[in-house]
Amino acid sequence: MTHAPGDGRPSLVPPDFPSALAQPRHGAPAAIPTTTAALAGVPVPARRGRTAPVWIAGILVIVLVVLVGYFLQAIGPVASLIGMVLALVPLAGVLLAVRLVDRWEPEPLNLVIFAVAWGAIAAVGIALGVDALLALAFGSSSAPAAEVMSAVVQAPIVEEFGKGLGVYIIFLAARRAFDGPVDGIVYGALVGAGFAFTENIQYFAVSFLEGGAADATATFFVRGILSPFAHVMFTSVTGFALGLAARRGASAGRALGPWIAGMAGATVLHAIWNASAVLGDFWSLYWTLQVPLFVGFILGIIALRREESRLTRRRLGEYASAGWFTPQEADMLATGAGRRAGLAWASTLRGDRTALMKRFIADATALAAARQRAISGRDPHAAEDEAVLLQRAVAARAALFAP
Repeated sequence: MTHAPGDGRPSLVPPDFPSALAQPRHGAPAAIPTTTAALAGVPVPARRGRTAPVWIAGILVIVLVVLVGYFLQAIGPVASLIGMVLALVPLAGVLLAVRLVDRWEPEPLNLVIFAVAWGAIAAVGIALGVDALLALAFGSSSAPAAEVMSAVVQAPIVEEFGKGLGVYIIFLAARRAFDGPVDGIVYGALVGAGFAFTENIQYFAVSFLEGGAADATATFFVRGILSPFAHVMFTSVTGFALGLAARRGASAGRALGPWIAGMAGATVLHAIWNASAVLGDFWSLYWTLQVPLFVGFILGIIALRREESRLTRRRLGEYASAGWFTPQEADMLATGAGRRAGLAWASTLRGDRTALMKRFIADATALAAARQRAISGRDPHAAEDEAVLLQRAVAARAALFAP
């Protein structure tokens, strides 16, 4: 593979065969060397900038042990188990929805796990720790005013800070996997999903202890059926703000402003949601405010996904113009319908080459994202990624067309 002088990015000079769809010429094969040296395989992009610090995992384990002890002592093992089983249902639905949003350019699995774990463990631990400190400092109060203050002011501020901190850590530690608003929404949604899971365990378990199956069912309906995306939507606002900062190449310091602004927006939404439950007519506000907000949230994601599709088509079109791909392949790779058609076509090839087509789609999409990072100049390692991913995409494409 050749590289353009000076910029470090792969050359857009096409490989030496007559067209992008043509097979390479077949001639006399090269003699197989007798050396014992291993031949290089398909390169793998570097992991740096795509993982969370390992030491945070140790902290999460410690906090998890404390949380388990708290739940077992405060709620008991049976109620905790019932609450956990019920909480798994909305969590599975939310994760499936997030996966649909993230399937265009999937985030690294280790970061997905970290985001959910941060929400389920660290953010909950922060919220419970602040509750304990405030109770120790000012004492506990069951007065209506105190409960309203806790639900409408304290909880939104503390919980959105705890969740937002996890999104900011991912922004700092894994910048190369944090490309823009869609990535920010995905990470925010995952953190929110983790937080809601642990919080739901407590709500479902307490409802079961206080009112049996009837109360637990009612609570499950409100939290698991009517509002499983509440925390997801709140923290996605923080992720969206950080995603905009990432797209503009903001440093850690310059991202503080958008991060705080995002958390402020998340806190306001959270406070309105809680206020509708403790102050206003929940059902009226649910249908007139929360449902329209959720619909707007979905429409916003669709618009952002379309922008990602256009960006993918633009960047891959540059490779198509140089002959690495055909224009039809660039179109196929940049649309959901095109990808489905490509997968269906690959399944008809000898040996069912669906897995190869999936690899080609993934590598080409990552190639477009890497080229965009290189063009914007916000990632000093983007040119290296671009070269590696081009080689991977070309290798996958050649395997698809192999006889």
